[in-house]
Amino acid sequence: MSAGEALAGPDGALRCPWALSTADYVSYHDDEWGRPVHGDDALYERLSLEAFQSGLSWITILRRRAGFRSAFAGFEIAEVAAFTDTDRERLLADTGIIRNRAKIDATLANARVLAEWAPGDLDELIWSHAPDPAGRPVPRTLADVPAVTPESTALSKALKKRGLRFVGPTTAYALMQACGLVDDHLATCLARRPRGPRHDPPDRP
Repeated sequence: MSAGEALAGPDGALRCPWALSTADYVSYHDDEWGRPVHGDDALYERLSLEAFQSGLSWITILRRRAGFRSAFAGFEIAEVAAFTDTDRERLLADTGIIRNRAKIDATLANARVLAEWAPGDLDELIWSHAPDPAGRPVPRTLADVPAVTPESTALSKALKKRGLRFVGPTTAYALMQACGLVDDHLATCLARRPRGPRHDPPDRP
């Protein structure tokens, strides 16, 4: 077997190699990563957590996700947008999250920006950058999985143009992977979805 191909886990099923390092990763890989995520608040949460992950291992964020959700009011945009300087100081002292001043400030600033958008705008903007799955080769090894794509670069530029921070092309692509805009599960991985049309956002009410 070539390096980076899907590996058999304890249950014998093939998975992306990164999923087998911890039990937390197995469940995240099987049940969440690469599955479509919609909704402004849900996407704001994922965007924020991907920003906090920058320079760190994702497991560091995953194991603190409950702490992040508690600290940031469940990542409800309207709630976080109303945070005060007192809330900022509370976050900087909260050992349940990553206490990075720049990332905390970006998360608060992004909420204030997004609170001014129309409902569904964030969902629509992000999902408008989903590539056609028919035009993407199925990755067979980890070497086939990019870190940045033209679509993630375009998404990063679009988000920055609308005033969002900490949304570089690499962070944007990690968001696209995590939220199902692309399916980067390896070809033989149990979690890979059948090929089909891309998952566009639901119509607005």
